[in-house]
Amino acid sequence: MSNLTDMEIFARVVSAGSMSAAGREMSLSPAVVSKRIRRLEEKLGTRLLQRTTRQIAMTEAGQGFFERVVAILASVEEAESFVTRGSAKARGNLKVAVPTSFGRLHIAPHLGTFLTKNPDLSINLDLSDDFVDIVGDGYDLAIRIAELSDSSLVARRLAPVHRILCASPDYVAKHGEPNSIEDLTANHVTLAATNQDPWRLLGPSGIETVRTQAPVKTNSNEVVRECLLSGVGIALRSTWDVGPELREGKLQILLPQYRASKDVGLYAVYPSRQFLPAKVRVFIDFLAGLYGSSPYWDSGLESWLNPPRQARAV
Repeated sequence: MSNLTDMEIFARVVSAGSMSAAGREMSLSPAVVSKRIRRLEEKLGTRLLQRTTRQIAMTEAGQGFFERVVAILASVEEAESFVTRGSAKARGNLKVAVPTSFGRLHIAPHLGTFLTKNPDLSINLDLSDDFVDIVGDGYDLAIRIAELSDSSLVARRLAPVHRILCASPDYVAKHGEPNSIEDLTANHVTLAATNQDPWRLLGPSGIETVRTQAPVKTNSNEVVRECLLSGVGIALRSTWDVGPELREGKLQILLPQYRASKDVGLYAVYPSRQFLPAKVRVFIDFLAGLYGSSPYWDSGLESWLNPPRQARAV
């Protein structure tokens, strides 16, 4: 059991970011924490953490060890739950990283239902538009909207993401509709956050790249959304973000034959583990059941999201 405790201390140091913070969380002095980490390193015959006066960082060996220790501790938690409650019941605290706007619109409103179904769980919901280091920052999972490339993480697709070009009726009345990608880039205001990559639009001739230009510079996607609604320009937005405005006529789709890659999706991403903790599994299953292959935010938009066959990319 002392070995298991040393592993728990190591995992807590990595998650907390320092020995003193881990000590406070576990009611141990920094000296005790440091001693237990040293003992673990001596037993393993390798250094797990690089220590400086200001911070700690995992070595390559420490990174691999941490990923496996987290799996071991999760399995122990489930084993204890099985014995004390008769089943592998979801319990404990779930730390989740979620994109800011999506979390506010499509996760926060459903947390009451989820917690009612899982009364032994609590959730630490961290809203950020940055791609966090799931393992290094101690997250159980992250929700990502992306075209995911190969990685050491496991990803489960929760729903499709449709991103379309749109503008307000006021903007269209003043500036007209673009009739091509060339017209869009040469004669129209294109809105995007400053930290967003150029638009890659899939159309009849394949991928077209659009570099946005606008009189408003901002790192906030929510500011871009408000500028879009107020008629400043054209934006590439997800239907989960602007579905209600499209249905109500506050926005209209432009160049419907172009949209972001169909490979962009909504994913639950978590460390690769042989045993997935029950708290992670039930949350992912809950979201998958809530959204699905035809998510509720696309209701009523099917005709716009399925343009005539000849306009689609081959």
